[in-house]
Amino acid sequence: MTDGTTPYVRPDVAGFLAFLNAQEGPKMEELPPEGARGMMRAMGQLADVPRGAIAKVEDRTIPGPAGAIPIRIYDERPDREAGPVMVFYHGGGFVIGDLETHDPYCAEAARILDMPVIAVDYRLAPEHPFPAAPEDCEAATRWVADNFPCTGLVLSGDSAGGNLTIVTALSLRDRPASKPVIAIHPIYPAVSTHNDWQSYRDFKEGHLLTEAGMTWFGDQYQWVEDDYRAAPLNFPAEGLPPTLLVTAGLDPLRDQGRAYAAKLIEAGVPTTYREAAGTIHGYICLSQGVPSARDDIRGNLTVLKAIVAEQTA
Repeated sequence: MTDGTTPYVRPDVAGFLAFLNAQEGPKMEELPPEGARGMMRAMGQLADVPRGAIAKVEDRTIPGPAGAIPIRIYDERPDREAGPVMVFYHGGGFVIGDLETHDPYCAEAARILDMPVIAVDYRLAPEHPFPAAPEDCEAATRWVADNFPCTGLVLSGDSAGGNLTIVTALSLRDRPASKPVIAIHPIYPAVSTHNDWQSYRDFKEGHLLTEAGMTWFGDQYQWVEDDYRAAPLNFPAEGLPPTLLVTAGLDPLRDQGRAYAAKLIEAGVPTTYREAAGTIHGYICLSQGVPSARDDIRGNLTVLKAIVAEQTA
């Protein structure tokens, strides 16, 4: 840290990082994309909790701009009247991640929020570089609005999915879907294409998300810097729906998330900002390896549930 202080690290986070950093073998960015995807799935089996009991889990495919898009529908109730529904976009740098890597989190979100959660398995780079991911996420969200029994949309995602949450909300702000977006919940989002952030300098090594990994993600994704879908921080935020934006204290992406929360507030968007002190990027998928993440997840979703309730009152 530039001020000479030592950042707070939770004991369970310190233990998990010590275990992770002691592992031998190739790093994610040293593998072909399919190998990196397998590594993320394996980490989920090791570091996350099981899905747990939930009334309904249904896999479907829906039409997309370049073919079928797989989705997974979670619901704590076997039947319910139309109400808000969450559309969730997984993280993984636009290259890795899928319906399985975020399966436990989506089930927990459906339980705590008491609403259906629809996870979107958008196309991944490098096979499908930018803007395939945001195109799929926008198309899937419009499909949900048109075809799923709901009264409003809650958009959410983590990391790359946090970016997709924001840019899908921007797209639907400018070209509304058939149902309104009533709230968004970006989780440690990537909102900028540059790395001139103090948190990047402080935490780019040894905190799960590394400089080499971030560079590899960017090289695979091939974003266009002057496009709002790559760097929403550089584009107007006025008119976005109420937002719960969360970051992690030891995350290289922390400061750009803070900057986007400030941008939302300056734009007059009703904004709640939460920072999980002493923990790392990716924590929503680490509830076994980092048990304190369970409290962070529950805290975030409890706040989001209140925001949705206020919007639908």
